Amino acid sequence: MHRVKSSPVERRFIRHPSRMPIRFDLQGDLTGRDERLRNVSEGGLCFATGMTLDTGLAIRLTIPVLGEQFAVDGIVAWCRPAGEGYEVGVRFVTQQDRFSVRMVEQLCYIEDYRRQVEREEGRRLTSEQAAEEWIERFAVHFPGLH
Repeated sequence: MHRVKSSPVERRFIRHPSRMPIRFDLQGDLTGRDERLRNVSEGGLCFATGMTLDTGLAIRLTIPVLGEQFAVDGIVAWCRPAGEGYEVGVRFVTQQDRFSVRMVEQLCYIEDYRRQVEREEGRRLTSEQAAEEWIERFAVHFPGLH
């Protein structure tokens, strides 16, 4: 059995698609930019932007979750052309940051689930009820958090 590599450097972490909004600020630059995540993995994340970013640049990411702003620091790992803009890979600095971003991603999935249930089934769930249902139904498909 052989494995197919998608790039010269093997990935250590599985990527999970995401639609979460994200804001990034560069070190020393207070003019944040709003973008969308492409995917999240245990080691980092990827987002799309209209500008190129230098590898090694310190970056602060802010993700809105249930009315709160979650912030995490990272380092630009790579930047490559994609369509009319760029995709930027960010690696997390600490293990705690890695875990925290995965938890934020899970909260976003739960909130999406709560809205979907209301829209499709007419049931109004609290965030806690939605979390209980989502965890029971889907957490097994969310590696690293069950």
